[in-house]
Amino acid sequence: MARKQYPLRIDPIIWEAVQHWADDEMRSANGQVEWILRDALKRYGRLPGKEHAAHKPLENQDDIENGAV
Repeated sequence: MARKQYPLRIDPIIWEAVQHWADDEMRSANGQVEWILRDALKRYGRLPGKEHAAHKPLENQDDIENGAV
């Protein structure tokens, strides 16, 4: 599948955080951004396909920390 190219304007502080996270996960920054977007789409039931049925969005950060994912 061909990848869509998209110029991204992003706050340098956010980009630096993404780059550090990507380094920790042994991914490229581009791969990390795609992973973050895919994860968010899955969580909110926005990813097409029946294997990604609608999920209830998390209420807040505490849900993530308490394993409600």
